[in-house]
Amino acid sequence: MASEIKRKLAVVTGASSGIGFELARQCLEHEFDVLGCAEEAEIENLQSRLAISTGNVYAVRADLATYEGVEELYAAIRSHHRPVDALLLNAGVGVGGAFVSTDLSDELRMVALNCMHTLHLAKRVLPDMIARGQGRILITGSVVSTAPNPYQAVYGATKAFVMSFGEALRYELKDTGVTVTVLQPGATDTNFFERADLTDTKVGQDKKDDPALVAKQGFAAMMDGKDSVLGGSFKSRMSGLMNELLPETVKAAQAGKTTKPGSAKH
Repeated sequence: MASEIKRKLAVVTGASSGIGFELARQCLEHEFDVLGCAEEAEIENLQSRLAISTGNVYAVRADLATYEGVEELYAAIRSHHRPVDALLLNAGVGVGGAFVSTDLSDELRMVALNCMHTLHLAKRVLPDMIARGQGRILITGSVVSTAPNPYQAVYGATKAFVMSFGEALRYELKDTGVTVTVLQPGATDTNFFERADLTDTKVGQDKKDDPALVAKQGFAAMMDGKDSVLGGSFKSRMSGLMNELLPETVKAAQAGKTTKPGSAKH
């Protein structure tokens, strides 16, 4: 118990795979205990899959696309009777395809997971952080948050939402001792593209960044209290920087060439 209390507690959503799994690893390697949450069954074996001997790992399987699922996670957090030192809001999915053809229920669920779980859990955890005068929040956005994203129109909009939310929240909290950082990865080697039905696109087939690298960059930025960080390779980070300079019409045309269904064949 003494070692548990000595270590800080990090809560990581979407921790079953990909960037979230690697964020959990980063937390464990840097003196945090980890409470990881995801809907997938793999979350229940998080500790054995991480294979790190130091630190405690707690797993919560919950559907964070629902109000009840977020409340279930928050109840699990409170059951440990420990402050949350770092809140890593990473859970998210994508939906690819032309907007007129994609499934409405899939997109509404994506909005719920990508956007609603982020603000819902932040709303629950932040008051205690502010009361203590310390805490760190990392929100996983995307390089597409600053550009239109044809054939992922709603996904891109969800990432613009969390980017704007994170930047605004950071300003509101600037005198509280709580920092907010937004991680903006490019295309990363996770199951995102399979789940989003983007495997027949150019972006789906192109080389992708290592999720361990992206997580390392995001974790370091969070610990440094930075406002945001472009994650991944030099190419991905340059793409993010160019998004700050190019007109929206140009960015939309560039993105559309890589995300259009069937573009992998051209």
